[in-house]
Amino acid sequence: MFNIDNGYLEGLCRGFKNGVLRQADYLNLVQCETLDDLKLHLQSTDYANFLNNVPSPLQVSQIDDNLKEKLVTEFQHMRNHATGPLATFLDFITYSYMIDNIILLITGTLHQRPISELVPKCHKLGSFEQMEAIHVAATPAELYNAVLVDTPLAPFFEDCINEQDLDEMNIEIIRNTLYKSYLESFFNFCKNIGGETEEVMCQILAFEQIEGHLSSPLIPLEPN
Repeated sequence: MFNIDNGYLEGLCRGFKNGVLRQADYLNLVQCETLDDLKLHLQSTDYANFLNNVPSPLQVSQIDDNLKEKLVTEFQHMRNHATGPLATFLDFITYSYMIDNIILLITGTLHQRPISELVPKCHKLGSFEQMEAIHVAATPAELYNAVLVDTPLAPFFEDCINEQDLDEMNIEIIRNTLYKSYLESFFNFCKNIGGETEEVMCQILAFEQIEGHLSSPLIPLEPN
């Protein structure tokens, strides 16, 4: 019964894996003298088409934008066909980008930057419908009740929303608290799935928490 729900997605995943650039590809790329040479060398890889509509001369920012667009398109295609635990797992991956986007928008609003200028800077994997309404919130409570309550991040915000006014110090506290709650939820989800998902992801998430200097480690790290 595996192929009914997961056969197509496994084929996609294997295809994406085979499309990852190899050492030989990078050895060719480092010899390029211009960005147009780089584009030419990529023609023989799975990245052959992602710069087709970009005119010369190429800019680094254009390459970066198109790479992100390719990633988001492939990720969303897989997510749209996923069901059950895999769909939830892929959703969890997007939540960290949502948190980053929210913090970016709040911080930019505090510095009186127009929301139309901030939204394009947000990562598309973390996009959600209510993003452009963030500038109307004057307190964390308003931020939660008017904007975030209908997003997947609502459960993570419940632990860090209070009646204090939004300022840069509180924003950093909110961000750290959000990430801690998010990582713990993702960790527990992977642990409940068990198997290789638990074995691989729980170690990654525990390391991510330590790297983020968050308290209360998810699992004790083994000595080197």
